[in-house]
Amino acid sequence: MFVDQVKVYVKGGDGGNGMVAYRREKYVPMGGPAGGDGGKGADVIFEVEEGLRTLMDFRYQRHFKAKRGEHGMSKNQHGKNADPMIVKVPPGTVVTDDDTGVVIADLTQHGQRAVIAKGGRGGRGNSRFATPANPAPEIAENGEPGQERYVRLELKVLADVGLVGFPSVGKSTLLSVVSAAKPKIAEYHFTTIVPNLGVVETEDGRSFVMADLPGLIEGAHQGVGLGHQFLRHIERTRVIVHVIDMSAMKGRDPYDDYCTINQELKEYNLRLTERPQIIVANKMDIPEAEENLKVFKEKLQEDVKIFPISAVTRQGLRDLLFTIADLLENTPEFPLEVEEDTGTHRVMYRHEKEEVDFVISRESDGSFVITGERIEKLFKMTDFTRDESVKRFARQLRGMGIDDALREKGAKHGDIVKLLEYEFEFIE
Repeated sequence: MFVDQVKVYVKGGDGGNGMVAYRREKYVPMGGPAGGDGGKGADVIFEVEEGLRTLMDFRYQRHFKAKRGEHGMSKNQHGKNADPMIVKVPPGTVVTDDDTGVVIADLTQHGQRAVIAKGGRGGRGNSRFATPANPAPEIAENGEPGQERYVRLELKVLADVGLVGFPSVGKSTLLSVVSAAKPKIAEYHFTTIVPNLGVVETEDGRSFVMADLPGLIEGAHQGVGLGHQFLRHIERTRVIVHVIDMSAMKGRDPYDDYCTINQELKEYNLRLTERPQIIVANKMDIPEAEENLKVFKEKLQEDVKIFPISAVTRQGLRDLLFTIADLLENTPEFPLEVEEDTGTHRVMYRHEKEEVDFVISRESDGSFVITGERIEKLFKMTDFTRDESVKRFARQLRGMGIDDALREKGAKHGDIVKLLEYEFEFIE
């Protein structure tokens, strides 16, 4: 099965907890704090593996949770950092944040890596909190939670040449005779339901990768037919080979087919029109094809080179492959993201929503609910088994202005305040 789009959950490892410990050695009275810091949590890293061709593995495992860092130890020993979690992906994978739609990474080269979810830092041990006023603190932090997010993986096949055209025009047959690929070939529409890749070698030793893409029909860019699922694979190709059935055996007009497919490519992505296109008039071994080709050229009225071929009899294939190889040598790669080169250094600023420290809402039972990324992180990093840590957390809340905000919302002594799955009592 060919899988080219999938949604997965990734979570970086939490940091290890810091430790509360003291130096206890003979002849060292009042040794002081000696609690070590926790280790850093593991990052989730996606790495390109050349041998992979689809995202099939992600159908069976959709959750990737990295290990947490080791906890701090006594004698000021730091916990061990967790080893990163390496997830293998095929070349051509685009990773997008599912919530924001921002592209996190475009992975194309073998061995290329990208950090998708960062691990949390380790919590500080009590030796970090020692001050002249408090030389023996009973405070240690829990580890910082690792980053978690849903990401969308999209595979865009890495091929130099893409074969496009209506169903049953002979794309699969052409690929099968010019390469060692063995795509399914049959006398019905949409025989090809997944992209097929083949390596083509010309007589003078040049080679390139050709992709046979599922047949397109009118309305494909809007989701009609099969082809709309695979239009994304054309985005990376440098040369488009437009295969047309010149025999018109299916009762279609070759010129109308040509115009329809080009319109679909334009509607899907305007930049596809920038790619050089070669027109291949296939099935020239059928008697009516010569007359249809003459009519097609009259209607076209463009200075475009047309290659009359017969994939079955291999007529005209040698010249076609030489022309494709020559064109590839002079055609640069087209980036997925448009970058304007104006000769001046430009800095791109992205609009990011301002993060609020906290939001207070009220439930029907009269309790107050506090939410917010920063306050939730502080809460998770607080060790509530120790009084000094609890007092420090209360000071942090006061410094953020939560006490005053609760009073403005009408909170009174004894009211219930909720944070995550925990409840507190508001005390004046």
